Amino acid sequence: MAKKQVKRGGKALMIVESPAKARTISKFLGDDFMIEASIGHVRDLPEGSKQIPAQYKKEEWAYLGVNVNADFEPVYIIPPGKTEHIRKLRGLVKEASHVYLATDEDREGEAISWHLQELLQPKVPTSRLVFHEITREAIEEALETPRDIDENLVRAQETRRIVDRLYGYEVSPLLWRKVRPRLSAGRVQSVAVRLIVEREKQRMAFVSSTYWDLLATFANRKQESFQSTLVSVAGRRVPAARDFDSNTGQIKDPNLLLLGGDEARALAARIKPGPFKVVSVDEKPYTSKPYPPFTTSTLQQEANRKLGFTARRTMQVAQSLYENGHITYMRTDSTNLANVAVDAARDLVSSLYGGEYLPGEARVYRTKVKNAQEAHEAIRPAGHPFEPPEVLRGTLSADEFRLFEMIWKRTIASQMADARGRRISVVIEGPDGATFQVGGKTIDFPGYLRAYVEGSDDPQAELADQETILPQLEVGETIDCRELEPKDHTTQPPARFNEATLTRTLEEMGIGRPSTYAAIIDTILAREYVVKKGNALMPTWTAFAVSQLLEVHLPKLVDYNFTAKMEDDLDAISRGENGHVAYLNSFYFGDGQIGLKQQLANKVDEIDAREVNRIKLGKANEAEPIGGPIFVRVGRYGPYLEQGDRRASIPEGFPPDELTIQNSLEMLEQATQADEPLGKDPETGKPVYVKVGRFGPYVQLGSPEDEEKPKSASLLRGMKPENIDLPTALKLLSLPRDLGPHETLGEPIMVFNGRFGPYVKCGAETRSLPSGVSPIEVTRQEAIDLLAQPKQQRRGFGAPREPLKTLAESPVTKQPVKIFDGKYGLYATDGTTNASLPKGTEADDVTLEFVLPLLAERAAMGPSAKSKRAAKGAKKAAPKAAKKKAAKKKKVVEE
Repeated sequence: MAKKQVKRGGKALMIVESPAKARTISKFLGDDFMIEASIGHVRDLPEGSKQIPAQYKKEEWAYLGVNVNADFEPVYIIPPGKTEHIRKLRGLVKEASHVYLATDEDREGEAISWHLQELLQPKVPTSRLVFHEITREAIEEALETPRDIDENLVRAQETRRIVDRLYGYEVSPLLWRKVRPRLSAGRVQSVAVRLIVEREKQRMAFVSSTYWDLLATFANRKQESFQSTLVSVAGRRVPAARDFDSNTGQIKDPNLLLLGGDEARALAARIKPGPFKVVSVDEKPYTSKPYPPFTTSTLQQEANRKLGFTARRTMQVAQSLYENGHITYMRTDSTNLANVAVDAARDLVSSLYGGEYLPGEARVYRTKVKNAQEAHEAIRPAGHPFEPPEVLRGTLSADEFRLFEMIWKRTIASQMADARGRRISVVIEGPDGATFQVGGKTIDFPGYLRAYVEGSDDPQAELADQETILPQLEVGETIDCRELEPKDHTTQPPARFNEATLTRTLEEMGIGRPSTYAAIIDTILAREYVVKKGNALMPTWTAFAVSQLLEVHLPKLVDYNFTAKMEDDLDAISRGENGHVAYLNSFYFGDGQIGLKQQLANKVDEIDAREVNRIKLGKANEAEPIGGPIFVRVGRYGPYLEQGDRRASIPEGFPPDELTIQNSLEMLEQATQADEPLGKDPETGKPVYVKVGRFGPYVQLGSPEDEEKPKSASLLRGMKPENIDLPTALKLLSLPRDLGPHETLGEPIMVFNGRFGPYVKCGAETRSLPSGVSPIEVTRQEAIDLLAQPKQQRRGFGAPREPLKTLAESPVTKQPVKIFDGKYGLYATDGTTNASLPKGTEADDVTLEFVLPLLAERAAMGPSAKSKRAAKGAKKAAPKAAKKKAAKKKKVVEE
């Protein structure tokens, strides 16, 4: 079929985004096709002033890369490192008889095809191909039905890119001036940060409550035991967690029976003798419907819950599965399945589980999320019939297999019968009108649960866990009370967002697109608005300050409804219902409303940096502490506490919701005591202090008032600030210690407290101090004995470091891209340029497509200050070295 499209006289050229996708497609097409990858975007807006073309550098709008005065005309450039590849594509286009632009079917893919056409300017027929799975059938069908590039989709993508550029490049400089350099603002990013901060504020305001009830162990006449919980006494209901006000800790309804520990124990002793009688047994049938097939958002959520994958890792694995022809396109918000996929799933249900598990009619799903595009298809196994996971076990990586198996099971389950069962509620009464209640659940027919249970790796085990079997009980039956245990409960604050819950919340609110959530989470981690505490996303105090600035001074930009409406407006552009220029004019300049430019006018002068970087501590019902209110301030060197004239550093990584008035006062008191010296150094006469900084406790000689940078030394492992006296502090400040010259080596023996622990050094020889030997106590003889011992090779030392991961060749340097773990975290290198990876990135998650833009961005910034200094030093040293070498050579000749 495909060969019919090719004109005589040359091969057809098909351009896709990635080399992996190109390799898969090449398996299905003959020698009449050349398959080449664009390797992502081929044009983009300039990043930074260095990339602005010379003819625009003097324009007032040049820093934006968008001519806001001429219908928002974007300035497009070829990204650094792509020129040679574009030259290669142009050469292939000249040889081609027909050009097929087969980039992904979403707006981003449509835009890449448009840019390729604009850049390559083919002189031969050019067509757009779209397929949602990489199978022979899908590709041949696309070749039979080529189309033109959809200009509406291109304009929608371009408008979104311009809006994000205007928002980021106009608002971010305000954050640099008022909060901290190198911060960023973003249309969706800033709203996501606001959500996370608001959740942390709820946790900070939360007042816990404690309540008691009774847990009874009963037995029926057959001596079958079961447990039941006290729900009321004499008609007064015993409260549950939902009955307490989270801001005050008080019970909402005073008529409820709030038991204390003593009251619960007294009640248990009083009623335990009985009698207890079953007063009702209520049994109701229930049905449970299967989950719809995966969308981008639900795939990310479930992979996080079930497999522990980050959003980035999920999308990278899913992209690999798609590009290798195993699943359909992974960026979709539709739960719709093609008819052939429904048939394939129903055939598998019938053959694997039997006819009773197959519903009479095929299930049809409709997406409830805003802005869904039903023309797309859900994520499912590619082709038909579906490949069984076990067949692919040997060809897929561990991550790919686990994700594919999850997609496969979810797709099959979506076409299975409902699960059916019964829910049973039993009410028991005892003395004093004490009422107990217990619920049971029985699964009569598992239906789809045989194949898939959300959040579980093992459906069979989960089925057993879902059942709660009660013994046979009859109304009026007297039962024995074997045990009656008073139980206390404490209410819990709302859980922090994790990647799954943040993704779900953003999607439900209609904010952003699911395909961008992984990048947004990466950004807020990289900018240190958020850090990971376990699997949870915990905001930093910088996030509090930025959210406070935006909410107070630019509230519209982080308004949830406004941001969601922006998505609706951008979708209307993609459907051709709205014009992109009119929308951009309205967003930036304002059209009957205040635009971005006007909102930002005079904000630099209006905003008081001290106010936006100050967050007051304390709960609503908490009295103000003696000495006045306590604030957290976000300073240049990190957050710190402030109360009047008192200051104290906040330890690195200290959770905001755990910073209370009480422990804040303790930190302030410690800092105040640190202002009182332990005594004076006998040699210099300077005061010696014990202080606690953001990186831990340390001792200091002198004060900043006396000298710019006083000498300091960290406490040794196991030392506590309160136990440090003047002699110990002086010993710490004596490090590094000089123990005198080594008789054999002829070099001084030095003792250090290093980053990786204490050690001795003599010339080039170093030895770590054994556990239990202190650097402030070690003797000269002990050091000599230690240096005489053979050096223990530490893992990773003394040999070239091995990369954590090696990727494919860089198109710029032609060297493999490698991932290393450096002093400040993970970084990528292409042999010439090093680029730090976002904080929280796992080496296993990193792909070539992910790191190439980071390397390009870093390369565009030019060499670092350190590299410049090294180059300058090398340049200065070169003549001296050459002169020295020449003199040495002359001496040898003379001799």
